[in-house]
Parts: sequence; structure tokens; C-alpha cells
Amino acid sequence: MHHIVPVILAGGSGTRLWPLSRALYPKQFLALAGSQTLFQQAVLRLTGLQGGDVSAARPLMVGNEEHRFMLLEQLREIKIDAGALLLEPMGRNTAPALTLAALAAQAAEPGHSGAADPIMVVTPADQTVTDAAAFNTALLAAIDVAAEGGIVTLGIVPDRPETGFGYIHSEGRGPVRQVKAFVEKPDLATAQRYLADGGYAWNSGIFVLRASVWLAALSHFRPDIAAATRTAWDGRSTDASFVRPDAKAFAAIPSESIDYAVMEPSPAQPEAGFTVKMLPLAAGWSDLGAWDAVWQVSERDADGNAGHGDTMFENSRNTLVHATSRLVSAVGLDNVIVVETPDAVLVADRERSQEVKQIVARLQKSERSEATLPRRVHRPWGWYDSVDAGPRFQVKRICVKPGGRLSLQMHHHRAEHWIVVSGTAEVTCGDKTLLLSENQSTYIPLGQTHRLANPGKLPLELIEVQSGSYLGEDDIVRFEDTYGRVANDKPAGQP
Repeated sequence: MHHIVPVILAGGSGTRLWPLSRALYPKQFLALAGSQTLFQQAVLRLTGLQGGDVSAARPLMVGNEEHRFMLLEQLREIKIDAGALLLEPMGRNTAPALTLAALAAQAAEPGHSGAADPIMVVTPADQTVTDAAAFNTALLAAIDVAAEGGIVTLGIVPDRPETGFGYIHSEGRGPVRQVKAFVEKPDLATAQRYLADGGYAWNSGIFVLRASVWLAALSHFRPDIAAATRTAWDGRSTDASFVRPDAKAFAAIPSESIDYAVMEPSPAQPEAGFTVKMLPLAAGWSDLGAWDAVWQVSERDADGNAGHGDTMFENSRNTLVHATSRLVSAVGLDNVIVVETPDAVLVADRERSQEVKQIVARLQKSERSEATLPRRVHRPWGWYDSVDAGPRFQVKRICVKPGGRLSLQMHHHRAEHWIVVSGTAEVTCGDKTLLLSENQSTYIPLGQTHRLANPGKLPLELIEVQSGSYLGEDDIVRFEDTYGRVANDKPAGQP
């Protein structure tokens, strides 16, 4: 019996899918291919492994502290109970993330009873696969190989000379191949040579290996990362399913990827004893790394156009239009990407969609909010949408989930008017509590302690009108919070 622990690495930022993907709402939490988000698809692919002599523990998730409630909510939607959510206080790339997962798997963190040295099945949270059966078969074969103590990766059988992926060079033509080298993203001529050679596959970032094998390999090739991550792990705190490594120690960990830390040096130093095997995978895989990749996996019309949302095409070819809040029409376009969100619009040459990350870098340098938050901001209690703003006023549409409660709070510089559109609102204002239903409203004076909650079984929707001399989200004093944010959060949007 092979005891496995599914590991989903969900800490990516997805800058090349801006403006839909933002730092606080990255692409793994978006439904870009199908009705489920990429994160949900990744979880279901691993927890749904069938066949072979396999027993699976509850999955481990490694993600950013800022995304913890999105992780919980999206797991709740697909009815999956995570073994543990390992929360990184800041990004340190995938090598420390996998190390946290290996330490958690060996330590039998909540939900991880079973073998002391389980086989980890590791996948990024931001990929899509169209042939689930082929993916399942390849993973079961990889688990059999990894059970013997090796490092196993899945290599995507290439169907075009792709310059946006790293490659795996292997030898042999059987189902299990010896990896000779991991190579960087090539130029077009090199990619064409790789495709013709047949001994190269795209690097999927999917790995299967025992927890002990990863920890031993990392200690050999990057003892600095191994030691620093273990220090952060030893200082961890646990809150229900949340596991937080020590923040100060985690900040000292060198930032490095799985590939650079272990996978690339392993074939180059066979005397170290960490062999890497590759199993080819042909399962309709895509990492959706740029808008061109989204176009490639989308359903297209006879002219090659793909539309998401309310879209119209006229005399256009090979074009992707993604609309989220209004009608977007395209006339006379060829090989173009158009992405519309309520606060930003992207228009790009489809073949240059990788360069979107440069726009994001400029937004970040200018400290513009469009790089970080979408207009609709998700919170553990629901979401809010900034509808309008001007001098001394701001209007928000707020939705509170059944049972959701905002923090008990106060503002120094603004007053608020709340108008209930649907559902029932429980309003605390000072020492008074009242219930409001549809079409009723209330006023929260400046400086007054207040709280909003939804005691009903249906979502609560309301309009909030803020007025005052300063409307920034740092004008908030929290006194009490259901979700533990008083101690852990810095204000970043509606509390």
C-alpha cells in the first residue's frame, strides 16, 4: 500500500494574467477553464486519484497568509477538508514551500495520520488538464516509481515549439525515462530543435517523491534553505487548520525554486545519489501562464475567436475577448487579446501576451492599487465592490454570507450610511443592536463603534455610502474580529 499526501502549491501571483489576476486575487483562484477555479481543479485532481494500491491523506496546501480565507472558501465550495493550510508570511518561491509540506507530512500535522514517510504528490495550483483519465494513469505510475526512493517528475509531451516553458531533456523512449538535464526557456530556433529531437518535454512543475527524499536532497544541494526552513517550521504556530511558520525566521530563508534548488543539480551530480526520472504526460495540460494560453484552451468559433462574458465579434480572427462587467465588441481585430474588468482594460498582441507582466511591474513601481486588488474584493465574510468615489464620498456594494460578521470597529474620519437591498442585517451601533430588512437603512456616525452581521440563511446585500474628510482603508480601529484579523492583519480593503 502506497500512502500519499497530495500537496498543492498555491502561492503564485500570476502577473501575466493581469488585469483579471491581481496580487491579492491571483489566477489560481479564478475560473479560467471551466466552472471551477484552477486551485479547485488541482485539489480535485489529486484527491480524486483512483486505482492502484494507494491510500491518500487529506491534502496539504501551501499558500500566502493573505489568501487564507480564499483557500478555505474555495475548499468549502468543493466539499474538501484540508489536512493543513501552511501559510507563508511572504513569498520565498517553491523550494521552501515544498519543504514546509514535507516537514508537515512527516510530523503528522492535523489530518495526516499514516506512514511516517509518505509519498508527496506535488502540483502547482494554477494549471489545467483536459484528460483526467490520462493524468490519473500517469500519476499512479509515478507513485510506483517514487515508492522505490527516486525523484519523479511529469514531462508534458510537446505539440509545438513553445518558448514560454522550461524543458526536461531525458533519454530513453519507454514509460519511465532518465532525466539528463532541466533546461531554461529556449529561443524559437532552439525550441524547434527540441521538438524535432523528441527527447525533450515541457517542465510541468509536477513532482512525486517521498518527503524524506526531498529533505535529504535539499540538505545536500542547498543546506542553507533546508536549515532556515526547518528553523521557521520549528517556531510555527497552529490555529485550527492554519499552520504559520515563524515569520522572522521565514523571512531569512533564501528564495529559490524547486528546479534551481534540487532538480537541476541532481542529474548534473549523479554521485550525490538523487536520480530524477520522468514520465511523459499527454493529458491536455496547460499552465495558463499568459492570455495566449487561455485562448489556446478556450472554445473558439470558426474564425478562431474566443469570447468569455458578454462579447461580440465582427470581421475578427484568432482573438480573445474576456468581459467581466459589460458588453465588449471587437471589430476588425486579428491575433489580439482584450480583457475588460471594472477598473482596468488590457489590449495586447496575442503573441506578446507574456509582456503583460511588465505592465504589472510598472503599476507596482507606481504603487497603484490596480496591481494588487480587483474592484471586487473578497473577504472571509463575503465581498465588497467599490462602485463609485469622489471628493469626500465613496459608494460600495457589500455582500455578507449567511452567518458572516464584519469586525467590531470604528472610524475616526468618516461616517457611513447602510441601505439594505436584500436579506437581513444585524447592526450593532454603540450599545444598540437592530435588525434591518429589505429597503431599510441606518446611519453610523463618525467615531461610533459598529458592526455588521448577517443572521439569516440568505446572502445579505447592501449599499454603503461613506462620507468624510478621509476615506482610506487605514482609517479603522478593530476591537473584535470573528476571523482573528485583529492580531494578524494590516488593513487592506474593507474590514
